[in-house]
Amino acid sequence: EVPLVESGGGSVQPGGSLTLSCTASNFTGDDFDMAWYRQTPGKECELVSRIKSDGQAYYRDSVKGRFAISQDNAKNAVFLQMNSLKPEDTGAYYCVALPWHLTVVFLPHPCRAVGHWGQGTQVTVSS
Repeated sequence: EVPLVESGGGSVQPGGSLTLSCTASNFTGDDFDMAWYRQTPGKECELVSRIKSDGQAYYRDSVKGRFAISQDNAKNAVFLQMNSLKPEDTGAYYCVALPWHLTVVFLPHPCRAVGHWGQGTQVTVSS
């Protein structure tokens, strides 16, 4: 069974909305925070949002007020509601399970450097 599987990506016009979903079969309880990262071609990955087991959420500045992360512990799922999408939101979005003790870091860094990663889902925002 694949531990992390993303869905919900697609193409949308600027101002549109998408909801990404991730099933996280092997990552339950308090050991892991769940996060969404994204990568644009030629660039490193950047943290978009992260949610702790108690529901505390973190967002990078560029998505605050537009994106919302949530989780359903009963269904082992995490979601990213994305509203008012902009072309700069385009990229491959990854669902990631991070050990809870890792510091929240918004600076770009190599993809898959830490944690457990899904295969990704593409989001394209274009008119």
